[in-house]
Amino acid sequence: MSMSRARAARRIAAAAAYGGGGIGLLGVTAFGILLGEARLARRVVGGLGQAPPHADGRYGSAFVHGLGREPLLLALLGDSTAAGQGVHRPRQTPGALLASGLAAVAERPVELRNVALSGAQSHDLDRQVTLLVEDQDRIPDVCVIMIGANDVTHGMPAARSVRLLSDAVRRLREAGCEVVVGTCPDLGTIEPVYQPLRWLARRQSRQLAAAQTIGVLEAGGRTVSLGDLLGPEFAQNPRELFGPDNFHPSAEGYATAAMAVLPTLCAALGLWPEDEERPDAARREGILPVARAAAAAAEEGGTEVTVARGRWALLKHRKRRRLPAHTEATHHLSWQRMRSP
Repeated sequence: MSMSRARAARRIAAAAAYGGGGIGLLGVTAFGILLGEARLARRVVGGLGQAPPHADGRYGSAFVHGLGREPLLLALLGDSTAAGQGVHRPRQTPGALLASGLAAVAERPVELRNVALSGAQSHDLDRQVTLLVEDQDRIPDVCVIMIGANDVTHGMPAARSVRLLSDAVRRLREAGCEVVVGTCPDLGTIEPVYQPLRWLARRQSRQLAAAQTIGVLEAGGRTVSLGDLLGPEFAQNPRELFGPDNFHPSAEGYATAAMAVLPTLCAALGLWPEDEERPDAARREGILPVARAAAAAAEEGGTEVTVARGRWALLKHRKRRRLPAHTEATHHLSWQRMRSP
């Protein structure tokens, strides 16, 4: 963990809270290099292509005739990763995976509504939140936000990016939603991206992820880092975890991300027994100052950060399992097994 990253994340979050700006995480010269290399990368990285599959609807049909409870309402917000860009079947999208998993753990149906937009930057979150809260009779029980990659590639000042995300989380919490944010992924894992862009992209995206964590916790949400979770696995298995465009995750990549987010999603709703996964010092878990916890999470994907008390945060690595197949029935069985000790 880098203490300098913790200090930088704290400065960015403070600037976001007080309306600061600036060019962001890189100097003018470095940012110019980043943009130049990005133009070269775009020649070999596929475009957005066709629209992501529409996965909205009800999941957990096996529980429809259970206790007669209303379905949980799960909403996804953010960019192309939240939308499920890069796969062809609705059931392969992160929204469908999370809805199926949540239904199995809760043993009740889950209604999925996805308002994410491919190519979205954090300033689009205001519009997405409005779509979800304008109907007071259908406020989501829990929202998952995945955002930040396009802020990095378009040079949005980090403080502005964090402020926009924090505002969105705060609005959702005030409306009564639980919020889980998958922080900015590690853009240094994109296969066609070369040095020095790869190093710069990794540095900037991890710094943004750390700052996002601080802002989200202050706004009342929880975070799960996606960066390093996908980094080593993407580097080792790029053909499996990247989609056909070499940029967005494949079905297996989205399943990996969904398995990291699901336990935190369930914990936010009180469905994941907290006493079964107490902090383990051997796994580098515990209570840390918020900025240090944010920096540590940015270094290791799949790390959950929640508020402990005051300026302290709880760092956890929740257990996850790999999905055996991409069918809804199989998802139910797999997610159900995750609940077993």
